[in-house]
Amino acid sequence: MVGGGQLARMTHQAAIGLGQSLRILATEPDDGAALVAADVHIGQPDDLDALRRFAKGCDVVTFDHEHVPGDHIRALAAAGESVYPSADALRYAQDKRAMRERLTELGVAVPRWRPVTTADDIRQVAAGSGWPVVVKAVRGGYDGRGVWMVDGPDGAMDLAPELLVEERLPLRRELAVQVARSPFGQVAIYPVVETVQADGVCVEVLAPAPDLPAGTAAEIQELAIRLADELDVVGVLAVELFEVDSGQIVVNELAMRPHNSGHWTIEGARTSQFEQHLRAVLDYPLGACELTAPAVVMANVLAAESPAQPLDERLHYLFAGEPDVKVHLYGKRSRPGRKVGHVTALGTDLGEVRVRAARAARLLAEGRTDGD
Repeated sequence: MVGGGQLARMTHQAAIGLGQSLRILATEPDDGAALVAADVHIGQPDDLDALRRFAKGCDVVTFDHEHVPGDHIRALAAAGESVYPSADALRYAQDKRAMRERLTELGVAVPRWRPVTTADDIRQVAAGSGWPVVVKAVRGGYDGRGVWMVDGPDGAMDLAPELLVEERLPLRRELAVQVARSPFGQVAIYPVVETVQADGVCVEVLAPAPDLPAGTAAEIQELAIRLADELDVVGVLAVELFEVDSGQIVVNELAMRPHNSGHWTIEGARTSQFEQHLRAVLDYPLGACELTAPAVVMANVLAAESPAQPLDERLHYLFAGEPDVKVHLYGKRSRPGRKVGHVTALGTDLGEVRVRAARAARLLAEGRTDGD
């Protein structure tokens, strides 16, 4: 797996259960996955020579991010390496303009948008939807980075080398779904979930998405399967969606790898997204995706400014207060607001499960507080 972050770290854990060894291409020896994997190469994802050395002897090469140049992926494939997803598929996760163009060709609902070449392009979208509008970097954005709400075109052209502009939709909520697809063409689809955002960062995932009509959920799952087939994705495809006030479902983003909105699957589904991704790229039969409990909540742990206690002591408080909540730490250096782990709670009542997950995430991030 190219990339040494938390996605590779959790994929490594899933590989052990499949009897596989995961080689990691990390940029630093203290990357999250590099701290736990036995077979670690250090190199940059845009260094073709490093990629070639890394791929030698691997059965399959896959990714935990979208930052490997497409030409490098094609060079690996031309040299006989099995690389999934392919460069042609991954392009639609790397390039937002290409993704919007392809989805539009397929008749998939997306926000009204246009590429930005002059400030007039921004004004034209605003003329139809009003200010503010959403300006996005075509490449490289994630977790709210590379996305800006702008109230006018002044200064917007300097935000990134390549931009597109979209209307700002009246959102009811955000949804997501994971689908896995193998080279053979088998697909496996997870339940649709609701993702809760704060300051552009996902803080909570609710599985299954509450109060989502069964027919709408089925339509979203069918759309995800169609996209995986049309784009020839091999591995896990995460589809992020908007549910707007009118009830319409609109596609926002695509990711062709395990995704934060699917972390709940480790305990909350019969097969985790990480195991499923490995099964898919190895062309194994795919695993079952059903929930293991009626309600599952994943809460991200965002590093606090000044935690009240050291991490080990915070874990003590969490385990004592919430013994059935599962904890996943990423081995990342703490920085205020950074995702350093997540917790998952399961149960029968969504409201109660949500309270437990949020309390556990707060305890782990901040430490014991008055009243705990």
